[in-house]
Amino acid sequence: MSTYQAVLFDLDGTLVDSVPDIGTATNAMLAEMGRETLPMEQLRTFVGKGSAVLIKRALAVNIDPPEPDTALFEQAEKLFKKHYHLHNGIQSQLYPNVIEGLRRLQAMGLKLAVVTNKPLEFTVPLLEKMGIADFFSVVVGGDTCERKKPQPDQLYYACEQLGVTVTNSLFVGDSQNDTQAANAAKMDVLVLPYGYNEGKAIQTLSFNAIVDDIAAVADWIEAH
Repeated sequence: MSTYQAVLFDLDGTLVDSVPDIGTATNAMLAEMGRETLPMEQLRTFVGKGSAVLIKRALAVNIDPPEPDTALFEQAEKLFKKHYHLHNGIQSQLYPNVIEGLRRLQAMGLKLAVVTNKPLEFTVPLLEKMGIADFFSVVVGGDTCERKKPQPDQLYYACEQLGVTVTNSLFVGDSQNDTQAANAAKMDVLVLPYGYNEGKAIQTLSFNAIVDDIAAVADWIEAH
């Protein structure tokens, strides 16, 4: 019988495909700065390590040197946030079997939390628009703790808020940031094959197992 008491989830690329809105906001940012917009599939490969990395990569396309200066980055970040507030949750979609999986996990008596590097000002509205906010008793954003994934701080904080131990918790994500944070916290971690991970193969990551979707997370727990 499983000893897990809680399951913690990444958000983007794990529960929600948010690239359509993130990409739209990024291109609106670039257009307002007088730069060329980028194909959505290229922008998809920039996602996985937070908005700051995304913005820097978008600015670095077709310029030399590729590292934007501080003033340019701050201008871009302000514009990105403005446009993402307008687009957040409009085209985003839940991945298949998310609702089914969350319901099953909840029925199993497990406590559920979201641990994302996305700031809370974007995270909470997105969860509400996707209709899944009520599943989670704890939501940890990228600005909740001093350090975010791949550091383990957010996972420790989520467990503390849930009243569970790290060893009795399971993390579910889609990227290197997720597995590194879980490994650092010595927490079991499952990886989904459909997420972002900057376009890189997930097989190179360190995890307990790859599962097809959120419903398969419940299957895996029942088998362990």
